[in-house]
Amino acid sequence: MPMAPDELQARIKGMLSFPVTPFDGRGEVDLPRYREHLRYMLESGADALFVCGGTGEFYSLSLDEYRALVRAAVEEVGGRAPVVAGMGYGVSLAGEFAEAAQAAGADGLLVLPPYLLQAEQEGLYEHYRTVAESTSLGLILYQRDNALFTPRTVARLAQIPTVIGFKDGHGDMERLLRIRLAVGDRLLLLNGMPTAELSVPAFAGTGVSLYSSAVFNFVPEIASAFCNAAQRSDRAEMDRLLNGFYRPFAQLRDEVRGYAVALIKAGVEVRGRRAVGPVRAPLIRPSEEHRRQLTEIVEQGLALV
Repeated sequence: MPMAPDELQARIKGMLSFPVTPFDGRGEVDLPRYREHLRYMLESGADALFVCGGTGEFYSLSLDEYRALVRAAVEEVGGRAPVVAGMGYGVSLAGEFAEAAQAAGADGLLVLPPYLLQAEQEGLYEHYRTVAESTSLGLILYQRDNALFTPRTVARLAQIPTVIGFKDGHGDMERLLRIRLAVGDRLLLLNGMPTAELSVPAFAGTGVSLYSSAVFNFVPEIASAFCNAAQRSDRAEMDRLLNGFYRPFAQLRDEVRGYAVALIKAGVEVRGRRAVGPVRAPLIRPSEEHRRQLTEIVEQGLALV
């Protein structure tokens, strides 16, 4: 039974992460490997899983694949943690994905930006209002790329009972602070930047402490150590991990577009776990030299914990 929006809002805390979507040698969704990876993440201490999100390559999934992945996640998690499904595109497709996620048992939805278009604030409001009315699941809005909200628009959307959160992947601290002041405690606010740990200190300065970790997919030891340090405001320990692992990882990530996803999948293999397969085009696999560098960065980070 999916969580009610208010229950979901209360349960999203702690170690949040985005599972990758495994593909086999033919590029097809590998559900057995996906289930295995979800179990690994839960056993490693994930408190909530955001499936079929950006790290999970939502943009490359068919509706049938999406439905199967969300259903598998709900079955594997078995209520031990919230399962929030990514979804998006235009209003009609977003409604179909929302319906599929709800039928599969997801607890909530992370609403990615509408496809391609730049819209006025009234248009963004109408888009997200329509998506919210297509489902009874709790919704988290995702600010990034072509979906940039004013505080007034977020405050209007926050009046919809099923809208429970706002995730920021834009990184404008003044805008985020104004949004937080506009909505008060009505919404959960999350840091959704790539390799979010690097911006945790900045977001904390605006009063936003929750964030999602992509690297938890392959170095849960490091991700958990950083999360614990952040929760106790141990700046020295955070800086030690940022300098020893996150900063060099982000430098490598920035070498090639799309590495924010491709390096995560490569990291699972570097750790010696069963491969989660390739990324789907237009993303590309890391080069052998970059895999070698990733291995060194992982070893250096693990030595810290």
